Amino acid sequence: MKEKQIIYYENELEDEFSTAQIEPKKIDGNYKYVGGVLRKIGRVFWYQILAKPLATVFLKLKFNHKIVNKECLKKVKGTGFFLYGNHTNAMADALIPTMICRPTGVYVIVHPNNVSMPVFGHVTPSLGALPLPDDKAAMKNFGQALEHYIGKKQCITIYPEAHIWPYYTKIRNFKDTSFRYPIQYDVPVFCFTNTYQKKKRGKTPQIVTYVDGPFYADKSLPAREQKKQLHEQVMASMKHYCKNSNVEMIQYIKKEG
Repeated sequence: MKEKQIIYYENELEDEFSTAQIEPKKIDGNYKYVGGVLRKIGRVFWYQILAKPLATVFLKLKFNHKIVNKECLKKVKGTGFFLYGNHTNAMADALIPTMICRPTGVYVIVHPNNVSMPVFGHVTPSLGALPLPDDKAAMKNFGQALEHYIGKKQCITIYPEAHIWPYYTKIRNFKDTSFRYPIQYDVPVFCFTNTYQKKKRGKTPQIVTYVDGPFYADKSLPAREQKKQLHEQVMASMKHYCKNSNVEMIQYIKKEG
């Protein structure tokens, strides 16, 4: 029997275990978060025509993917929303939000690496990649893009753990920073938890995704407390559903000292 892979980590907030080695470009005020006609055409071709059907086939064949409680999204039909998830699979994480939200369009807040690849980096913006800004001018444009897509009743996906830990079956502590967005734009929050479960055949585990929400900020609280409240609700939900994982492909152990 093949021995279980072991990864040692030091800081669950900062350690990154993705194998991709990409030099990120600077996202400054010149970066176009909301493109023109060409971006719209690219969105239809790359996202609607190619990505959606290919994502369905890949996730089904590779992971026998299953979504539980997707119908909870119907509670906020006709409005934009933010969707938070655990970050445990480079390929699947790029596809699963689309499966959860369809037919609603999905945009994903990503590291600049995702738009810095030599060829594919020109495609990812049409697929919905919204890279984190590097300066004040880009931050302004980034905020306007979020407002634009929320106004279009789209989904904005965030991976608050920020770093990929492949096949990790627990929930890492994450900051409440990103929860300012649903408060700022006054929209609901949902979360999803990807779990890894045994399949009858094959070595690759099944991914079962649990969706939960909606969660709303308590407007009677100060903004800082609203962020904390949403953070705690999402964290509690994800920690609850991650217990359904029953396959551990990689064991993560904290270094001593």
